[in-house]
Amino acid sequence: MADPIALLEINPALDRAALAAQFGRDGRIQIRDVLTEGSARALHEVLLRGTPWGLAWKAGADGPHGLRREELTRLPPAERQRMGAAVGKAMAGHDYAFTYAQYRILDAYLGKWAPDGPHDILLEHINDQPFLDLVREVTGMADLIKADAQATLYAPNHFLAVHDDSHVGEGWRIAYVLSLCAEDWRPDWGGYLNFLDEEGDIVAGYRPRFNALNMFAVPCRHNVSYVAPFAPVARFAITGWFRDR
Repeated sequence: MADPIALLEINPALDRAALAAQFGRDGRIQIRDVLTEGSARALHEVLLRGTPWGLAWKAGADGPHGLRREELTRLPPAERQRMGAAVGKAMAGHDYAFTYAQYRILDAYLGKWAPDGPHDILLEHINDQPFLDLVREVTGMADLIKADAQATLYAPNHFLAVHDDSHVGEGWRIAYVLSLCAEDWRPDWGGYLNFLDEEGDIVAGYRPRFNALNMFAVPCRHNVSYVAPFAPVARFAITGWFRDR
C-alpha cells in the first residue's frame, strides 16, 4: 500500500486568493488538482484496495442505517431485496432516501477499528493546520476548528436524494467532497454533485473528477445524482463537514 505520510499533501501552486474570491462570490467551489499528484494517487489507492466498504442507506422513516462490511456480508438475500425495495418505494413517492457504499472514518478512528492505519492518518491530516488553513482561507471562515470524514463509493444504482445539510446547531459550516475518481468520468454515468434552487432547477453541478475538492456553505439544497447501471467504474470520494464547534 502507498505511503500514508503522503495522503494529504496540498498542491503548492494553488492561487488561494483567486479561490477565495470565487467562493465568496458563489458560496461553493471545486478546487481542481488540490493535492499533489503523488498524494492523490496514494489516497486513491487506499480507497480502491484498502477500504472495507459497508453500506449507508435510508428509505423514508427507515434509517439512516450504516452497515459495516462484516454486517453487510451476513445479510440474507431476502433482506437485501427488502432494503432495495424500500429505497425504491421511498423515491417513487415523496420520501427522502439514499444508498451508497461507505466507511465511517471518524467512527473507525474513535472505535479503534484499525489503529494507526491510513484512514486514521488521513483524518488526522484533515484536522491538522495545513489542510484546515486551506479551507479557512478559501471559505473566509477563520473559526473552523475541526472536520469529520467518511469514505464514500457510489457504484451503479447508488444516489443521494436532495437535502440541505441543515445541521447548523451541530456546528456544520462547510460541506466537502474530496473527489478521487481515477478514470475520466463520462457525464452520462451520473454521480454529479448538483446544487438546486427552491424550484428544483439545477443551478450548478460538479462532475466527478480525480483530485478535486468540492466545498460549499450549508445549508444548501444539493444531491448526488443516480449512478447509471452501465457505469463501469465507481465514484470514490472522502466527504464530511468542517465545523466551528
